[in-house]
Amino acid sequence: MTAEVIVLVIAAVFIGALMRAVFGFGEAIVSMPLLAMLPIPLQTSVSLIGLAGLTVALFTVFGGWRHIDRAVLIRLAAAAVIGIPAGLVVLRYTPAFVITFGLGVFLIVYGGYCLLKKTLSSAIERPLLNDRGWVLPFGFASGVLGSAYNFNGVPVVVYGTLRRWHPERFRGTLQAHFLISGVLVVAGHALGGLWTADALVMYGYSLPAILCATALGVYVNKRIPAKKFESCLYVIIIVLGILLLLPR
Repeated sequence: MTAEVIVLVIAAVFIGALMRAVFGFGEAIVSMPLLAMLPIPLQTSVSLIGLAGLTVALFTVFGGWRHIDRAVLIRLAAAAVIGIPAGLVVLRYTPAFVITFGLGVFLIVYGGYCLLKKTLSSAIERPLLNDRGWVLPFGFASGVLGSAYNFNGVPVVVYGTLRRWHPERFRGTLQAHFLISGVLVVAGHALGGLWTADALVMYGYSLPAILCATALGVYVNKRIPAKKFESCLYVIIIVLGILLLLPR
């Protein structure tokens, strides 16, 4: 890799880690599209963001551990274990341009959902999906999206929104899930042969940026209401998705 590419990779990882520390999620959603635009293999990007996400999770989970819904967390983890191999199969045997196109469509749909979720939540007078079994398909989807795209938090965000979780419970459970599923996803990447020398080297280069972004994000999160910036983040997600659909 050239020095310019290395700097751009580190910048993409830093921006993603900062979003994760400020908003509680969004790292892979921001970093993966940025990395997909650079001349590096998709598998290198996936394994790099998996390692970066696990690192951020280690530093952010402790603040909300008192508010974790442990019963839901266990079911999510159990279902994610089943979904992770399926995601690895998708990543290994699906052409890169198909995954990139799918990623773009997914970002547009997800960004649009997030822009509308406040309206949807206010329209729902009581929590949906009350049956405990509903958590299993969301956990499975988390495993599939986590191993293929590092989007292991997205299904949990959707589930928590429909269940109308209190913000503290939402953030605490989400961060704990990131930690557990992050370990499983990274292990899956390693066992699936996705780790490359370039990914490990870039992770080493990016580690100081990840630590700085995490510290800065925690600082910003405590002083600036993150909700005011969510709409901007979701618009950026949609724009990145559109860019991925354009011919390169």
